[in-house]
Amino acid sequence: MLYVLGIVLFALGIAFAIAWHELGHYSTAKYFGIRVPEFMVGWGRTLFSRQIGETEFGFKVIPVGGYIRMVGMLPPRAGETHGRSRKSGPFQGLVESVRAESDLLWRPGDETREFWTRSPWKRIVVMAAGPVMNLILAVVLIAIALMAIGTPGTMTVGYVAKCTLRADQAAMTECPADAPPTPAAAAGLKPGDTIVSLAGVRYDDWETFRRAVRTVTGTVPLVVMRDGHEQTLTITPVQNTVGKLDGTVGYEQAAFLGYSPVMDYQTRGPGFVAQQLGQYVTVTGSALAALPSRVPELFRQAFLGEKREIDTPMSVVGVSRIGGEVLGQDSPIKSKLAFLLNLLAGVNLSMFLINLLPLPPFDGGQIMAAAWESVRRRIATLRGRADPGPVDIAKMMPVAYAVGLLFICYSLLVVAADVFNPLRLS
Repeated sequence: MLYVLGIVLFALGIAFAIAWHELGHYSTAKYFGIRVPEFMVGWGRTLFSRQIGETEFGFKVIPVGGYIRMVGMLPPRAGETHGRSRKSGPFQGLVESVRAESDLLWRPGDETREFWTRSPWKRIVVMAAGPVMNLILAVVLIAIALMAIGTPGTMTVGYVAKCTLRADQAAMTECPADAPPTPAAAAGLKPGDTIVSLAGVRYDDWETFRRAVRTVTGTVPLVVMRDGHEQTLTITPVQNTVGKLDGTVGYEQAAFLGYSPVMDYQTRGPGFVAQQLGQYVTVTGSALAALPSRVPELFRQAFLGEKREIDTPMSVVGVSRIGGEVLGQDSPIKSKLAFLLNLLAGVNLSMFLINLLPLPPFDGGQIMAAAWESVRRRIATLRGRADPGPVDIAKMMPVAYAVGLLFICYSLLVVAADVFNPLRLS
């Protein structure tokens, strides 16, 4: 039951993120006097809708994506009015059919309410508002996860490992005969000790401490609080294969002590939230840039049964299923909530970055067109020439269709992998 509830709740969270994104476009368009006939979440046939003022709000049958329709998204052909077109050239039929479909929204009185008639900076604001809303939501979710729930780990020692093992050997239950003792065990660290300082530097939170440990070299003093009194131990960190701390999957060589803390949660401050947000954006951007190179791997995972790694691309289907798996696990509620909030934040960061791609049909395509129009006008003014007029984004429709088709094919491949070979955290 919790598994199903988790899937439903996470799917609703994604639907809210989509609606929140479109709200950014809608509110700024209305602010600049642009008429918005439709506000829809999802694609396909309409499940439910209601007319409120001049806008129809509703939900579609396929709960992936969403859109708003603004009057005058595409300018009429130079020298023509709405409803007239000439078809010529290999792609002109496609261009003009899209322009004609856009014109169907137009009605008398819209002459001053069309999107393309607004100044470039206003169009940039309208198109950027959607991705920015996703960024805002991601910041809020990360802040709640870190400031209200916190990060696991305290300065109190919970477990001291007997022998030094690589991170990829951590599942071993017995120490090999030739395995050396961990630095923590050799120094006499005990469960219940509270770390006060290492190498003369005082620490009060686990996250900062564990990052600092990785750079320590040589033999250094370790001050702990034991039975109400400070006691100084001598410890010599060793280089070992340990898991990365930068948010990516994998291992690295770093200094190692060999103990784990009491896994309670410590709340964090705004500075740590900002630090984590920057790390999330960097990792998400790198993952998105690598998506094209993951196609062969995804094909093998979807149809040939290749094992899926924790950093594999996932669709809405896969992410929602992960949400269900997390909620259904027998683990503390804080850890479940923190994971789900961070996972949903990652979805919003992906939406933010993808929609800023400077290609149609993404929001970044319209942003680039408006920016180029502004530059072109400025150049014409400096040269004493007439205003060249609006950039005809309709001419980019063949590119938009090609990019859209590639995006759909990639999405279907990821969905296939999530259905036939789902990633399982357990």
